[in-house]
This record gives sequence, C-alpha cells and structure tokens, in this order.
Amino acid sequence: MPEQTQTLSDRLKARFGDKVVSVVEARGETTLEVPAEAWRDVALALRDDAEFRFEQLIDVCGVDYLSFGDDEWDTSDVSSEGFSRGVEGQGPGRFTWESRPRGRGPDRRFAAVAHLLSVQHNRRLRLRCFALDNSLPLVPSLVPVYPVANWFEREAFDLMGIIFEGHPDLRRILTDYGFVGHPFRKDFPLIGNVEVRYDADKKRVVYEPVSIDPRVGVPRVVREDSRWQQSAAESSQVKK
Repeated sequence: MPEQTQTLSDRLKARFGDKVVSVVEARGETTLEVPAEAWRDVALALRDDAEFRFEQLIDVCGVDYLSFGDDEWDTSDVSSEGFSRGVEGQGPGRFTWESRPRGRGPDRRFAAVAHLLSVQHNRRLRLRCFALDNSLPLVPSLVPVYPVANWFEREAFDLMGIIFEGHPDLRRILTDYGFVGHPFRKDFPLIGNVEVRYDADKKRVVYEPVSIDPRVGVPRVVREDSRWQQSAAESSQVKK
C-alpha cells in the first residue's frame, strides 16, 4: 500500500505486528492497545521512529473497567419520548469484581492509558494496555521513555492502585499518608471509609467511621446508534 494512502491504523499494524491487540478509530481518535509486556517497547518505538515521532507525552492515567458495558437504567427498550426510571441495581459500588454483571467489559479490570502527541506530524494517539493481574495490577513504567510520566504514574498508583514497575519513586501523591485503598476504583465507596475531625479533648485529629448514608454513582451512557434522531425526524414529518 502506498505510504500516502496508509492510515495511522495501517501503519501501526504494519510496524508492530503481533504486538498489537487492537487498533480502533472512533470519533476521530485512534487507540492502540498492546500487551503489558510490550507497553514500554512500543512507546519507545512510537517516540523514536521517524514515521510516528510521538515525541510528547500528554498524560498517563488509569482506568477501572469494573462496570464497563453495564448501567443502572434501561436505555435500550425505552421510547424516544422518555426514559425508564427503574433502577436495576447493577451499577458500580453494588458489586465486587468477582460478582459483577457480565457486560461488554474485558476480563481484565485495570488498564493504563497514555496520550501521545506528535508535534512533527500534527497527530495524536491513545496507547493502552491492560494489567495481567486484577488483584495486583502491574505494568512497566514509561518514565525511562518519557520522564514527564513520573507524576502521572504516581497519581494513577495513588487513585487506582496500578503499580508501575521500574518507577523511580512510586509513592502516593494526592491522598493522606495513612490513607487506605484507592479512591478512584469503582468499588470504592463514594462516601469513603472514614471521616476526619478535630477532637478538642484529645487535642488532635481523629479518624472515625463515616456517619452518612452510602451513595452509588451511575455512569453516563453513550448511545452508538441514531434511533432517537430518526424517531424525532419521523415525528416532525408526521406533524407536517
């Protein structure tokens, strides 16, 4: 295929071959998924290869796919005039990873995602890998490739519990020194596990069990079809 007709997806597949788990183009964005063991090597090639030259790392973050593909509201069988109000009780926070509803989500729970920018080619790329072990999510650190990943990976470790192997100083960066758990995991209670107050008698800060009722978040649903727009268009034609 001539170079001028090759898309970015074609070039990624041709360059990385069996290291590619998938290449997806959606909403004008390209996502390259690779195995965790190839994460750092692929990032290095994307930075240095002349045809890619993704010389800048914009962000590294963690993703929890605990409830991916599931929601608490009926979004498929409702009419175009309204929404079902019946909560099905299947949202994150109501179940563990082992007891989760089986939706479209992957068997692996935690992913590391890097957003790369090629200034030379005016192009962006999302690079993703899943940790092999859900109980101890471990992926290689990108700090040797992009030093700016240092604080991003500390944040993903702190909030998601993803361990970046080879990181020079992997410590919590946002939560308190004695914080237990990782607050951005979807099964972490929204109200937390403890509350903090100053005890005038003890003259110090004390930690106590939370005293408010638990809450559960409902993820936003992105519809991939145009049934609702078509229904609205048909209704407008009938009114005419």
